[in-house]
Amino acid sequence: MAMAGISANRLELLQIADAVAREKTIDKKIVIEAMEDAIQKAAKSRYGAENDIRCEIDPKTGEAKLTRVLAVVDLVENDATQITVEDAKKRNPDAKVGDMLAETLPPLEFGRVAAQNAKQVIVQKVREAERDRQFAEFKDRVGDTSNGTVKRVEYGNVIVDLGRAEGIIRRDEMIPRENVRLGDRIRAFIYEVRREQRGPQIFLTRARPEFMSALFRAEVPEIYDGVVEIKSVARDPGSRAKIAVISKDSSIDPVGACVGMRGARVQAVVNELQGEKVDIIQWNPDAASFIVNALAPAEVTKVVLDEDSNRIEVVVPEAQLSLAIGRRGQNVRLASQLTGWDIDILTEQEESERRQKEFAERTQLLMDSLDVDEVIAQLLVTEGFATIDEVAYVDLSEIAHIEGFDEATAEQIQSRAREYLEQQEADRDAKRRELGVADDVAEIPGITTAMMVALGENGIKTVEDFADCATDDLIGWTERKKEKDAEAVRHKGFLDGFELSRTDVENMIMAARVHAGWIKAEDLEQPVAEAEESEAAPADDTSVPG
Repeated sequence: MAMAGISANRLELLQIADAVAREKTIDKKIVIEAMEDAIQKAAKSRYGAENDIRCEIDPKTGEAKLTRVLAVVDLVENDATQITVEDAKKRNPDAKVGDMLAETLPPLEFGRVAAQNAKQVIVQKVREAERDRQFAEFKDRVGDTSNGTVKRVEYGNVIVDLGRAEGIIRRDEMIPRENVRLGDRIRAFIYEVRREQRGPQIFLTRARPEFMSALFRAEVPEIYDGVVEIKSVARDPGSRAKIAVISKDSSIDPVGACVGMRGARVQAVVNELQGEKVDIIQWNPDAASFIVNALAPAEVTKVVLDEDSNRIEVVVPEAQLSLAIGRRGQNVRLASQLTGWDIDILTEQEESERRQKEFAERTQLLMDSLDVDEVIAQLLVTEGFATIDEVAYVDLSEIAHIEGFDEATAEQIQSRAREYLEQQEADRDAKRRELGVADDVAEIPGITTAMMVALGENGIKTVEDFADCATDDLIGWTERKKEKDAEAVRHKGFLDGFELSRTDVENMIMAARVHAGWIKAEDLEQPVAEAEESEAAPADDTSVPG
């Protein structure tokens, strides 16, 4: 294609640019710039790549103008891009050092190879602009649902035509046993948009809880308006799901709003999720009440919370056990995901047997430690004394008021308890020394001799060793498997069984690092002071006066 041909068909050149811009949904200016780059590349191959050659296409007339740019300098180092002041003044009397002199080049004849190269440049530029447009359009749509058409299915992964881009639903993000065919309309949730070399990758899902939340937000006006809030969602895709909702308006029932007239709203969501059963539960700030609601339809007799380990024991009648657990543990697993608590389910008989076992164990502990008979030990356990520490350091009157006890008996029992604890402490200290745990470990706030023994048995023998520990090393962690039916695995820490919270352990580690000289105490105090100042500072008044 000759340059003369381009000049003769200026209007056609603009029409082509306009057509490409409309087809690819990009700015016409970008297409014209791509054409300029293509002509510029062809001109450099003709006149030499060392020359600074530029092309400009007038967006109104379509006229293409080729120029060679030369920099005006005192001393020429490169003839291709520089010109002396004397020579420049021959062309432009006002030229001075630092100016750029444009020299018009004659029309360029395009050969077959040059035309092919120009075409490649234009295609590449247009493709890059299209990718940038797709990324800019979809990067802000993460968290929204999108409708599309199934374009193809590759090894279980579904490629979806979203109109001006393509998205992918990976096999593990599809609802199990869901069959899709070429040309089917499909709705999915955009959870990630990633810029990659081959173009933006738009990842979709139909299996994640966020997709269900988005469906309810679309079907329930109260959720869309913010009157009803979705607090949490748990799903077993294609089988069953639980969703917890709460109303900010006491006159609106959040569960009824989500169900709709004759179940129309929830049925629309169920149909989209291929028949997945949905339990709608009212959220409750009281953890025990919320967990009881989450285990519906099973009836709960009793709950026992352990906030330190974030576990809860739920007691149900024998007849309700299978219903509470659900098929393959589905009901209790979803309830656990929904509430964020680890749930242990016991029958009334199992709970009774466990209580009897605990009573017997505590009775035996008091008998062995205090050298008392079974009746006295049982009386103490019945009154709520579970450990030797409680007996040793409780107010004497609390023991003396037990039926059959007097003050002298109470003093004797308490004296024996303290002697036992002192002997136990001496034995632990000896064990600690035998393990080689340094004395200054005891200076870490919160560390007891029993903890020092446990640390020594796990190779933690100095303040530096303790300071180098991570929080999970000391209190353990729970590993949750990705597989649906897999149970969470509890990994024990060095200080398991000492009833320490994560905050307690973090404070102990930081105190050890201060003691070891790794950090300064004021370095810890500064972030706290800044946080307090931030909370105390008044918010900026951005209101507009009426």
